[in-house]
Amino acid sequence: MAGEPWFWRDDSIAAQAVSTALAPLAFVYAGASAVRRQLATPWRAPAPVICVGNASVGGVGKTPFALMLGQMLIDAGYAPQFLSRGYGRRTKETMRVNPDTHHAVDVGDEPLLLAGLAPTWVSRTKRRGAEAMVASGADIIIMDDGFQNPTIEKDFSILLIDDRQRRSNGMIFPAGPMRERLEDAQKRADAIVEVTTKPGVETAEAAVNFTAWLEAAPATEGRRVLAFCGIANPRRFFDMLEAHDFELADTVAFPDHYQFTKKNIDSLAARARKLNAELMTTEKDWVRISRDQRDAVKTLPVRMRASDPEGLTSSVLAAVEKHRGN
Repeated sequence: MAGEPWFWRDDSIAAQAVSTALAPLAFVYAGASAVRRQLATPWRAPAPVICVGNASVGGVGKTPFALMLGQMLIDAGYAPQFLSRGYGRRTKETMRVNPDTHHAVDVGDEPLLLAGLAPTWVSRTKRRGAEAMVASGADIIIMDDGFQNPTIEKDFSILLIDDRQRRSNGMIFPAGPMRERLEDAQKRADAIVEVTTKPGVETAEAAVNFTAWLEAAPATEGRRVLAFCGIANPRRFFDMLEAHDFELADTVAFPDHYQFTKKNIDSLAARARKLNAELMTTEKDWVRISRDQRDAVKTLPVRMRASDPEGLTSSVLAAVEKHRGN
């Protein structure tokens, strides 16, 4: 099933030719973004704004990282709230997410996960969302994505990078996967986090301040599964299952943010039964399954971990206190 364009990470002559042909469109995309940043007058929110973002198209772990950061701030005695655009949602208004009544088509899949930890708002306009959050009692706003959005002033910007970005052709969308040049993004970041595949992985990148990784929740027991997902990097999910002793009877990858139908799940369940396997997906995919079918699908609970959580928390809180002192 559909994924990212093949030529983004292929070094063949054919791939280079396709990327070169798309270079004029990439130039227009980059130019429009630059003009938008130059013309924008960032609005300063009453509450500190912490942004978690990346420089490329697709997932690099922003939502798990935002959840980890939110929990750190809650543990430190703060009341953070999350702000998201709500990618893929059908609604347009600014609203608070209710995980008990909203579906992914209403608010997006990531906001439903974020709302399990702290109040979460979706808004197409960052200022409207921030104003609603402050009115509801947020003392820190955590933006899940929005690194390239120039309309709101960030007190602390965290840039996530991973090895997939370095293995790409490095070109701007649509010629490549980058929203902007990595070098330009790094200049605007207050902290750069390398998302690695496993704990303890060091990086030689001098600009990196922290490393982070996803790990399965404690007491996760491996078993035979048919694994499926609709995320930007499905291989990461499949590899994690194998790393935790799951036997992959089969794997199925859907497009990122795919809205699963009843027919999809029924077909996958029938296939799993033939393979004598359980049906398993990610927590992010699970919220895009209709409620009456979720009992048939297991999830792999994961969480993000950072190499220096105390240092990360201290850096963010220093920005929070600086905002309050101004």
